[in-house]
Amino acid sequence: MGLGIPVVLLLLFGYVLTLDVDQVPLAVWDRSRTPESRELVSRFEGSRYFRVAMRAGGYPEMEAAIADGRALAALVIPEDFGGRVRSDRSSAVQLFLDGSDANTATIALGYAESLVSGYSGELEVRWAQAKGLQGIRAPLDTRPRVWFNTDLESKNFIVPGLISVIMMIISALLTSLTVAREWEQGTMEQLIATPVTGPELILGKLLPYFCIGMVDLAVAVAMGKFLFHVPIRGSLPLLFGIAAVFLAGALSLGMLFSVAARSQLPASQMAMAFTFLPSYLLSGFVFSIDSMPRAVRAVTYLIAPRYFITVIRGIYLKGTGLRVLAAEAGLLLLFGGTAVLAATRMFRKKLR
Repeated sequence: MGLGIPVVLLLLFGYVLTLDVDQVPLAVWDRSRTPESRELVSRFEGSRYFRVAMRAGGYPEMEAAIADGRALAALVIPEDFGGRVRSDRSSAVQLFLDGSDANTATIALGYAESLVSGYSGELEVRWAQAKGLQGIRAPLDTRPRVWFNTDLESKNFIVPGLISVIMMIISALLTSLTVAREWEQGTMEQLIATPVTGPELILGKLLPYFCIGMVDLAVAVAMGKFLFHVPIRGSLPLLFGIAAVFLAGALSLGMLFSVAARSQLPASQMAMAFTFLPSYLLSGFVFSIDSMPRAVRAVTYLIAPRYFITVIRGIYLKGTGLRVLAAEAGLLLLFGGTAVLAATRMFRKKLR
């Protein structure tokens, strides 16, 4: 479980979970059927963001395509589009979107508006040149430059955060069963009878899983590098050092659940409830913390994966060092030390 589940989760989430919106299926109803309208449609066809899935012949056909999922958007070009463009007059085009997936629809709308505005700017330049105004250019020339993730690929953003979430969930889940299993199988009495102290017993339970966790981390980093081709711009020793601190805290948190529950089922349920949902929803892994309500943002400061995700993405994508990540590393050190201390202090070598 310790070695196999992280690999399976990384493969599933790495290939399935994506924030990229590409190849949006588009239905087109070209009522103009002119060179100008075909040029506009070609802008959508030539973009990697849209895929013309069908040529519609009316509103009912487009509505049916959006309703049954064959198209996410529909473009309607009016009959007088070509004539208005040639006569230097503005023309309106319609764009229908399936709003059931609001995030995808919003992104697709932005893509469509960008394509149409680019085509509109070129038309304005052509009109000016046709009137004999030479040297006319578009009023604004945007030249974007993207740092850290130049291709804007979501896998470069998802995979490092996914490593953090998987480490938190698997670590807490595995160690949540260790002490509880001893109580259920009746072997805790034998351990209590030995001269081994409580802290020594807890540390003895943690160390094997710590080694497994570090192996999991190495496998995950290798998969991210060679399978998903996610660049690592920072220091690997720094990454593994801070990950070791975070891993110790995650393992100790699971051990804390195991000591408190004394039964495997409630211990595993506590581990999932207190690690999976917070790590996935409140750590900034998928959803931006800045867009959350103020009360929820306050809660996120108590979620340790929030700081580790900041660290691992900074090392992966930005190549930042310990000087920049000192605050997050310090908070992770506090989390790890507190969790280890709490687990060792809570365990008592008593039958009741």
